[in-house]
Amino acid sequence: QVQLVESGGGSVKVGGSLRLSCAASGLDYSSFCMGWFRQAPGKIREVVAAVNSDGVTTFADSVKGRFTISRDHAKNTLHLQMDSLQPEDTAMYYCAADRSPELSAVVPGSCYQYNFWGQGTQVTVSS
Repeated sequence: QVQLVESGGGSVKVGGSLRLSCAASGLDYSSFCMGWFRQAPGKIREVVAAVNSDGVTTFADSVKGRFTISRDHAKNTLHLQMDSLQPEDTAMYYCAADRSPELSAVVPGSCYQYNFWGQGTQVTVSS
């Protein structure tokens, strides 16, 4: 059974930083593309960042230059380092896994197709 468990969310001031983590189990982690989504109340789900099985990364334009995604194959974990946070970054952040190892060729910040999702961790940025 695949499980993705996010942690690290919280409340920060504008300009602050947070580091999200996702612990993955029940899958061949090193062969999966992994990514982060976010969804704010009343808004559609938005891709944030993704990393393929080789460590190649991609980011949505809204977070490029501020967020970093990384993965640890030894610990089956995924991280999202978020710097220079802004109020518009406030959302529930979700970890997701794609059986395919590759990134999307058309959507910046995303794997090709996600098969598994976590429960999310809340990030709140206030001024």
